[in-house]
Amino acid sequence: MAAEGLITIPSRFGPVETMNRLEAEVKGKGLTEFAHIDHAAGATAAGLGLNPTDLLIFGNAKGGTPLMQAVQTIGIDLPLKILVWQDAGGQTWLSYNDPHWLAKRHGIEAGAVTAVNGLATALASLAKAATSAA
Repeated sequence: MAAEGLITIPSRFGPVETMNRLEAEVKGKGLTEFAHIDHAAGATAAGLGLNPTDLLIFGNAKGGTPLMQAVQTIGIDLPLKILVWQDAGGQTWLSYNDPHWLAKRHGIEAGAVTAVNGLATALASLAKAATSAA
């Protein structure tokens, strides 16, 4: 079941390697890593089970600020986030919010289309590098 506005792609790698590849790409692109949240570790600490579920929060003021200048409420969805997770069958997935959906959600007009397209291209590139062999 696909969630509206969410892009989900399979990874050829396990969750740890997928996240390691993603972090390397984020750093290699000069983006700032704000947080790395291991939801599965949090669940374990609470005495609960959860398949690997790892969130990376990252961004760049040059990419996000033009969108917030257009409509400040998009700041609730920025910085960018990518989730690496493993389903019950052992398949690793990578999911992120579609920037075009975010723009629609916040009513961002055509004047910010360049920024939206730039974020969409950057996220797709990061996702591809993290999930597929070069």
